[in-house]
Amino acid sequence: MRRALVTGGSGALGAAVCRRLGKLGCHVVVHANTGLDRAERVARDIRDAGGSASATRFDVADRAAAEAALEKLLEDGPIQVLVNNAGVHDDAVMPGMRPEQWDRVIDVSLNGFFNVTRPLLLPMMRTRWGRIVSMSSVSALLGNRGQANYAGAKAGLIGASKSLALELASRGVTVNVVAPGIIESPMTEGSVPADLVETMVPLKRAGTPHEVAALVAFLCSDAAGYITGQTVSINGGMV
Repeated sequence: MRRALVTGGSGALGAAVCRRLGKLGCHVVVHANTGLDRAERVARDIRDAGGSASATRFDVADRAAAEAALEKLLEDGPIQVLVNNAGVHDDAVMPGMRPEQWDRVIDVSLNGFFNVTRPLLLPMMRTRWGRIVSMSSVSALLGNRGQANYAGAKAGLIGASKSLALELASRGVTVNVVAPGIIESPMTEGSVPADLVETMVPLKRAGTPHEVAALVAFLCSDAAGYITGQTVSINGGMV
């Protein structure tokens, strides 16, 4: 059974990805930073549905903590599926953005990608099969007022993933990016008015976590073995 790690797996989108990977037949490690109880509930839901799952907690922005947690996970074997989903918002227009707002968003989304991905690579490469999917955003492609930190971090994931895809291709490991648009979640509820969604999105609605999870699961499957170095938008036609 292949083992999968989903960072930020306790949130709405991450939980949907975890459940979908559970149905794909992976043992899913549901990651959380502060919400370990939520991660454990997601893992329990997967097990109740007949799958295999466990939960773990660490701060992806804390390199030492991440390495220690991942070393422990690797004692049970390589992680062959990695979904870098952890991320945070801390919005402000740049003239008024505090340095700590910039640093925290970059630390979680971009440095977190490095802190989690790098320790897993050699064990994954030795199996000659792997899937790495990182969650970017439509903001990385279009920009968004008040999100220079978030858009910058998410755009960085795209460049890093394209480079990593070239480095790992000969070992049977694919590396791709998913760039969601407006997706229904507690994080976005109330922040994007319905009339604005209708104006911005050609499909006239927000996407669902389940729709994003279906795309991620496909990219993590055997069927997607010839797709690597790509950024796949899922945004109702925004770009």
